[in-house]
Amino acid sequence: MTGLVVCLAVLALAGAFGALRGRRDGRMTVRGRDEGRRLTAGEIGADRLGEKATLVQFSSAFCQPCRATRRVLAEVSGMVGGVAHVEIDAESRLDLVRELGIMRTPTVLVLDASGRIVRRAAGQPRRADVIAALGEAVRPERPGGPAAG
Repeated sequence: MTGLVVCLAVLALAGAFGALRGRRDGRMTVRGRDEGRRLTAGEIGADRLGEKATLVQFSSAFCQPCRATRRVLAEVSGMVGGVAHVEIDAESRLDLVRELGIMRTPTVLVLDASGRIVRRAAGQPRRADVIAALGEAVRPERPGGPAAG
């Protein structure tokens, strides 16, 4: 009987974890760690940052969601002028992965024109969420203050 109770408890915990992970997967968020953090073109291995924004994707070789994310980000960057898409192989840039706290692939960072991290998504983001995050990244600055809101 104890074994059955333990099994049911493990299944309930696994189900709760799966539900929580499913709700958070691919969501664009702002994390305290990213507050004010700027990345340069050199840090991400690009010639230059996008004129308006840059979509930075951390991927790995055998990651299936990374391929779908690559297609979404390439499509969005093609639709919006001045937006660059840079893909980084997480395995070859472990220093940057550790510094930025990248825990899984794909992870997408949305940078504004100056390289400031505006949003982050762990997992495959939806196209609409990427476009909304870009909207925040390209907002004009208020005189003497943060982005207009």
